Amino acid sequence: MKFMEKLSRRRFLKSGLAATAAATVIKNTDSKASGNFEGYPDGMGVLVDLTRCVGCRSCEAACNKEQGLPEPEKPFNDFSVFDELHHGQKRRTDETAYTVVNRFDMPDFDHPIFKKFQCNHCNEPACLTSCFVNAYTKTPEGAVIYNADVCVGCRTCMIACPFYVPTFKYSSAFSPRIMKCIFCYDTRLKLGKAPACVEVCPQEALSFGKRSDCISMGRQRIRQNPGKYVDHIYGEHEVGGTSWMYISSVDFDKVGMDTTLPKEPILNSVKDFLAIVPMVLTIWPALFTGFHLLATLKDKVMEMEMEEKRKEKEGQA
Repeated sequence: MKFMEKLSRRRFLKSGLAATAAATVIKNTDSKASGNFEGYPDGMGVLVDLTRCVGCRSCEAACNKEQGLPEPEKPFNDFSVFDELHHGQKRRTDETAYTVVNRFDMPDFDHPIFKKFQCNHCNEPACLTSCFVNAYTKTPEGAVIYNADVCVGCRTCMIACPFYVPTFKYSSAFSPRIMKCIFCYDTRLKLGKAPACVEVCPQEALSFGKRSDCISMGRQRIRQNPGKYVDHIYGEHEVGGTSWMYISSVDFDKVGMDTTLPKEPILNSVKDFLAIVPMVLTIWPALFTGFHLLATLKDKVMEMEMEEKRKEKEGQA
């Protein structure tokens, strides 16, 4: 009888190992993105006019309130943050801020240029197509949203993003989570409302509407104000197009924007690179999942053995 029970436990453990391996293989096979996604033509967008932004940081405050993010170390009316550099770079988004405004001093201008930075919600998101567990979704409304419940923390999306937007929540090592702007999707966008940052902007530097209408608006401003704007809408074509687009009075590289990005989706350029990223970057989540399942199975086996010993003691009594 004991031999049969031990054999049964071995089969239980063996089947668990097989199931773990099968689940890992299936997960990596079925969750690959096609890479052929072309966005939604009727999606919404935002046109950011850098000539109108005055660096008031109202958008930052509205974003944090809307998304339930913590208060910053320095209040939103403290403009000394514009003088801060982190590792030699301007402020970037993190787990405490989905959007930040940076100041760029212009030697040839009598005033600085301010630029809001957040996820640009690409038409063909590299984060989405590079994610092997399908943690990202491009919604018909134009937002690129993230599902923390399926994320395994591999951070491949951080490597793939051409704008270096996704950030990792390091304060929670056991709950992997990527932090980024979600276009106020749950509370506003899917209800047809403008994002909180757009709604609060006192200078109307942010214009919300159909992406195609935002492009038309940008072209009209450039055409009607010769010499005021650079003749280009950043994000109209870059990396396949983005939902957040910019017009500016100065060359975009002067305000920290990458002007070398291709017109085709970024995945076409980085897929070869991603293929040679150390495999541990993408297989360790599966390995840890397997370890977790094995630990669970081990606990089950121990419970069975303890139950067996308890029954033996009861029998002896």
